[in-house]
Amino acid sequence: MNILVVSATEFEVKPLLGFLGIAIPTIGMHNANIDFEDKEIQVLITGVGMVNTALMMGRHLKDGYDLIINVGVCGAFDKNLELGELVHITEDVLSEMGAEDGGEFLKYDQLNILGQHVFSENSKDSYLMIDLLKKVNGITVNTVHGNDVSIENVKQLYHPDVESMEGAAFFAACLGTKGNSIQIRAISNYVEKRDKDKWQMPLAIKNLNDFLITFIKNV
Repeated sequence: MNILVVSATEFEVKPLLGFLGIAIPTIGMHNANIDFEDKEIQVLITGVGMVNTALMMGRHLKDGYDLIINVGVCGAFDKNLELGELVHITEDVLSEMGAEDGGEFLKYDQLNILGQHVFSENSKDSYLMIDLLKKVNGITVNTVHGNDVSIENVKQLYHPDVESMEGAAFFAACLGTKGNSIQIRAISNYVEKRDKDKWQMPLAIKNLNDFLITFIKNV
């Protein structure tokens, strides 16, 4: 089984990199330095944001993976989601694509132009550990939300559960590939006025990497 793990930063997957024996990670593709009898693992570090994600996946993605999994942290709009909780994002939207018309925002699909702004996972196979995670909808942004007015506006437009800076670009880059493409993230903070003292980044990263290491061992 060939598995590609895609992360924006080394920071978000540092324990996984240690488990895989990847000692000096940089932007780009890395091969695991431990042997598995039945699988090959690679990790792609893309850099933060949708442009970096699309660029690096376009440069390195090949059609030979059984599973491509995008991982990282995210912010939650839904306060019923717990900090540190893992979620399975099945649909992701480029929420900023559109046009302003005075005080109104026109979503991309209202503009009657070619292309798309809503992307979904492509998963033909079932993985028990992933199936047990809560399924949510995400938006992908260039600017993370931290203003009450913009937060309420985007909630009214898209009703998102979570936001990240890469997810929809990941799904877009996987279009046409034969393997399963799945996005798993851990909740590091709620989407609200920026207050890093409230964030649970270490917990989110620990839970995410514990999950990934166990998943890779058992898949």
